[in-house]
Amino acid sequence: MKIAIVAGEPSGDVLAAGLIREIKLRIPDAKFYGIGGEKMQAEGFEILHPMDSIAVMGIESVLKNLRHILNIRSSLREIILQDKPDCFIGVDVPDFNISLEKRLRAAGIKVVHYVSPSVWAWRGYRIRKIKRAVDHMLTLFPFEKQYYDQHHIPATFVGHPGADKALAIQPGLDISDRQNTIALLPGSRTAEVQILLPIMLQAAKLIVKRYPDTRFILPFANEKLQKRHQDSVLETGLPVKITLGQSEQAMGCSHLGILASGTAALEAMMYGCVMVVVYKMAWLSYTMFSYFKHVEHFSLPNHLLDSPLIPELAQEQVTAENIFSEVAAFLEKPDYMRDLETQFEKVALTLNKDSDALAAETILSVINA
Repeated sequence: MKIAIVAGEPSGDVLAAGLIREIKLRIPDAKFYGIGGEKMQAEGFEILHPMDSIAVMGIESVLKNLRHILNIRSSLREIILQDKPDCFIGVDVPDFNISLEKRLRAAGIKVVHYVSPSVWAWRGYRIRKIKRAVDHMLTLFPFEKQYYDQHHIPATFVGHPGADKALAIQPGLDISDRQNTIALLPGSRTAEVQILLPIMLQAAKLIVKRYPDTRFILPFANEKLQKRHQDSVLETGLPVKITLGQSEQAMGCSHLGILASGTAALEAMMYGCVMVVVYKMAWLSYTMFSYFKHVEHFSLPNHLLDSPLIPELAQEQVTAENIFSEVAAFLEKPDYMRDLETQFEKVALTLNKDSDALAAETILSVINA
């Protein structure tokens, strides 16, 4: 059995690695290749292109790197069409994967997409293209499966692997005082870290001034980001513990997080970490997002909770002063924070589905259909 996979972000690397592991338990000699990261490679995945080669954020970055990205997609498409694997799995990165999936499915290759594009939130017109591009959609959330059912696209709600292993506190980071620890997660892409990290550090200074016992933990997504920004963090003199990776442990050891919108917000919820979510991108990208969006809130927790309770700061609202105000509002209401943590736990239970195994079994059923 041969399976081609494209994952373009750290969260996709984790999902795909778990998927590869589970498929190999069932089909030990299965071969996997395509675009991915180190965790996939550790499971025996053959990397034809590193996932960093297609990981860009915002319209401006896409335009700047468009020729390079299109060349990668074209060369990969030809390899897959010639090899004719049993299945292609696109893990997230829909702007790269959906067009590729459409061509591969038209050529008779079975296609599964893992992690639904946010068609329910913005650019809903994409549903027509998705219907032509995929044989099956694997969704992380139950409301997404309902959306695909309404559009007559085969879909399976597999839950989220993070919910399977989420614990209130993860060992290994030597953090003994969770109540005074705040996680700083500025994202995994170079551009967003460059924009958000300085603002988060400014907010941290304000927080320490008001709450002097506060400590921070900052997990960099990769070694490149750590090397680029570690010195500037240390120069602030703030009480910050820097780690390479270990974002899940950081959230498990913190009772509050300041984080970039995206996968981290969902993970924070599953680890019981109350959060302030920030979102800041180039003007053109945000203008397009605002024009095509269908929902008021951009962070996933606000769509999974019964009511939107997570503070969101976007664009010009993302200032050190505003972040400090939202953090202070939480710290002054410990009972409210505990209530939120209880609600987070209930959501995590609904997403606990042994996701890696369920996703693997669904993909094998698509291949064998």
